[in-house]
Amino acid sequence: MRRIDDPFQALMPSIDLHGFDSVLCIIKVKEFITDCLKLKNYDIILIHGKGSGILRRSVHDYLKTDKRVLSYKLDNFNDGATIVRLKES
Repeated sequence: MRRIDDPFQALMPSIDLHGFDSVLCIIKVKEFITDCLKLKNYDIILIHGKGSGILRRSVHDYLKTDKRVLSYKLDNFNDGATIVRLKES
């Protein structure tokens, strides 16, 4: 179970990417972003874990190139998650 330090994050949609390889992880992130935009959820959380940082690097490299992403940053309380702000259409 995920510990919520910021109560507003409990309301944000999230996807847990543990166990995926880099390629499948990016596919899941693309699908998740598309679904969230359809549902007008512009603040989302991507949980990639800490580990050796492979998933974090792949997710951040992808987010840099996705034009639908306004900004992203590591969670202040948990560096195993990235908070993403999507552009409103």
